[in-house]
Amino acid sequence: MTRHHAARPGSPEIRSARFDELDARTLYRLLKLRVEVFVVEQKCPYPELDGRDLEPATVHLWAERDGEPIGYLRILTEADGSARIGRVATAGPARGRGVASRLVERALAIIGDRPTVLDAQSHLTNWYARFGFVRTGPEFVEDGIPHVPMGRR
Repeated sequence: MTRHHAARPGSPEIRSARFDELDARTLYRLLKLRVEVFVVEQKCPYPELDGRDLEPATVHLWAERDGEPIGYLRILTEADGSARIGRVATAGPARGRGVASRLVERALAIIGDRPTVLDAQSHLTNWYARFGFVRTGPEFVEDGIPHVPMGRR
């Protein structure tokens, strides 16, 4: 069942669900947002549908305003039990309003004490550092965009 988290007045509502809890309309809107940001805006033709959304442990988190997703991320469970935050996306008109920060904060609350990793776009490493992430390896290029592996204990 989709879980709702109280929003501050005027701010988007944060929702979370596992794949099997998502209705078709919501899933479509979440995937559309991801494709708009990563494939269209960032011009990265890559396999957006990688199969990991279907994993039973995956948690989808999104910020919604007036029934439309304006921000998204997913929490994966890696083979070693650590959590991986990925696909962090904010719709263009909603950027700069703290939407992604609220999603990351909520994700970290869900993850709890588990070690957490992510691959940050290089220009966002300082932003992720605000949440306690530190660089864990050398920069690499994925889909034409420089990234930095980061972790949090």
